[in-house]
Amino acid sequence: RAAEDVRFAEAFAAEIRRLFPGCPEARARAVTAHASARGSGRVGRSAAGRALSEGAVVSAVAASVRHVDTPYDQLLMSGVPRHEARRRISVGVEGVLQGWREGGVLAEAAARVERDAG
Repeated sequence: RAAEDVRFAEAFAAEIRRLFPGCPEARARAVTAHASARGSGRVGRSAAGRALSEGAVVSAVAASVRHVDTPYDQLLMSGVPRHEARRRISVGVEGVLQGWREGGVLAEAAARVERDAG
Protein backbone atom coordinates (compact mmCIF):
# COMPACT_ATOMS: atom_id res chain seq x y z
CA ARG A 1 0.00 0.00 0.00
CA ALA A 2 2.80 2.44 0.85
CA ALA A 3 4.55 1.70 -2.44
CA GLU A 4 1.28 2.31 -4.29
CA ASP A 5 0.93 5.67 -2.52
CA VAL A 6 4.47 6.64 -3.54
CA ARG A 7 3.84 5.70 -7.18
CA PHE A 8 0.58 7.63 -7.18
CA ALA A 9 2.23 10.71 -5.63
CA GLU A 10 5.02 10.60 -8.22
CA ALA A 11 2.48 10.36 -11.05
CA PHE A 12 0.40 13.20 -9.57
CA ALA A 13 3.48 15.44 -9.26
CA ALA A 14 4.53 14.58 -12.82
CA GLU A 15 1.10 15.60 -14.06
CA ILE A 16 1.38 18.91 -12.20
CA ARG A 17 4.74 19.53 -13.85
CA ARG A 18 3.32 18.62 -17.27
CA LEU A 19 0.34 20.97 -16.93
CA PHE A 20 2.21 23.72 -15.06
CA PRO A 21 5.88 23.66 -16.15
CA GLY A 22 6.50 26.94 -14.32
CA CYS A 23 5.22 25.62 -10.98
CA PRO A 24 8.10 25.56 -8.50
CA GLU A 25 9.18 22.00 -7.70
CA ALA A 26 8.64 22.47 -3.96
CA ARG A 27 5.08 23.66 -4.60
CA ALA A 28 4.34 20.71 -6.87
CA ARG A 29 5.52 18.38 -4.09
CA ALA A 30 3.46 20.24 -1.48
CA VAL A 31 0.31 20.15 -3.64
CA THR A 32 0.85 16.45 -4.26
CA ALA A 33 1.33 15.66 -0.58
CA HIS A 34 -1.75 17.62 0.42
CA ALA A 35 -4.08 16.46 -2.36
CA SER A 36 -3.11 12.81 -2.39
CA ALA A 37 -3.06 11.96 1.32
CA ARG A 38 -4.84 8.64 1.77
CA GLY A 39 -8.15 9.04 3.58
CA SER A 40 -8.15 12.83 3.22
CA GLY A 41 -11.18 13.07 0.98
CA ARG A 42 -9.30 15.63 -1.10
CA VAL A 43 -9.43 15.88 -4.87
CA GLY A 44 -6.34 13.75 -5.35
CA ARG A 45 -8.11 10.83 -3.69
CA SER A 46 -11.31 11.17 -5.69
CA ALA A 47 -11.89 8.85 -8.63
CA ALA A 48 -10.92 11.70 -10.97
CA GLY A 49 -7.79 12.39 -8.95
CA ARG A 50 -6.72 8.76 -8.91
CA ALA A 51 -7.24 8.72 -12.68
CA LEU A 52 -5.05 11.85 -12.89
CA SER A 53 -7.76 13.73 -14.75
CA GLU A 54 -6.67 17.18 -15.81
CA GLY A 55 -9.59 18.76 -13.98
CA ALA A 56 -8.65 17.14 -10.68
CA VAL A 57 -5.00 18.13 -10.98
CA VAL A 58 -5.88 21.71 -11.93
CA SER A 59 -8.33 21.88 -9.00
CA ALA A 60 -5.63 20.77 -6.57
CA VAL A 61 -3.13 23.32 -7.88
CA ALA A 62 -5.75 26.10 -7.90
CA ALA A 63 -6.68 25.30 -4.30
CA SER A 64 -3.04 25.60 -3.29
CA VAL A 65 -2.71 28.95 -5.05
CA ARG A 66 -5.94 30.16 -3.47
CA HIS A 67 -4.77 29.33 0.07
CA VAL A 68 -1.05 30.09 -0.21
CA ASP A 69 -0.76 32.98 -2.66
CA THR A 70 -3.85 35.08 -2.03
CA PRO A 71 -5.61 36.62 0.97
CA TYR A 72 -8.44 34.05 0.60
CA ASP A 73 -8.17 32.62 4.12
CA GLN A 74 -7.97 36.10 5.66
CA LEU A 75 -11.08 37.14 3.73
CA LEU A 76 -12.97 34.13 5.05
CA MET A 77 -11.78 34.76 8.60
CA SER A 78 -12.95 38.36 8.36
CA GLY A 79 -16.45 37.21 7.51
CA VAL A 80 -16.46 37.56 3.72
CA PRO A 81 -18.75 34.87 2.26
CA ARG A 82 -16.94 32.06 0.45
CA HIS A 83 -18.36 32.92 -3.00
CA GLU A 84 -17.39 36.58 -2.60
CA ALA A 85 -13.89 35.72 -1.35
CA ARG A 86 -13.38 33.44 -4.34
CA ARG A 87 -14.61 36.16 -6.67
CA ARG A 88 -12.20 38.69 -5.19
CA ILE A 89 -9.15 36.46 -5.59
CA SER A 90 -10.08 34.80 -8.89
CA VAL A 91 -7.98 37.09 -11.08
CA GLY A 92 -4.91 36.49 -8.94
CA VAL A 93 -5.40 32.72 -8.95
CA GLU A 94 -5.82 32.64 -12.71
CA GLY A 95 -2.75 34.86 -13.13
CA VAL A 96 -0.59 32.46 -11.14
CA LEU A 97 -1.99 29.42 -12.94
CA GLN A 98 -1.46 31.03 -16.34
CA GLY A 99 2.08 32.01 -15.43
CA TRP A 100 2.83 28.47 -14.33
CA ARG A 101 1.22 27.06 -17.48
CA GLU A 102 3.49 29.24 -19.56
CA GLY A 103 6.46 28.53 -17.36
CA GLY A 104 6.80 32.27 -16.84
CA VAL A 105 8.20 34.12 -13.88
CA LEU A 106 5.28 36.53 -13.71
CA ALA A 107 3.21 34.18 -11.56
CA GLU A 108 4.67 35.41 -8.29
CA ALA A 109 4.15 39.03 -9.32
CA ALA A 110 0.47 38.32 -10.11
CA ALA A 111 -0.01 36.70 -6.71
CA ARG A 112 1.70 39.63 -4.99
CA VAL A 113 -0.56 42.12 -6.77
CA GLU A 114 -3.62 40.11 -5.74
CA ARG A 115 -2.44 39.88 -2.11
CA ASP A 116 -1.90 43.64 -1.99
CA ALA A 117 -5.33 44.30 -3.53
CA GLY A 118 -7.11 42.00 -1.05
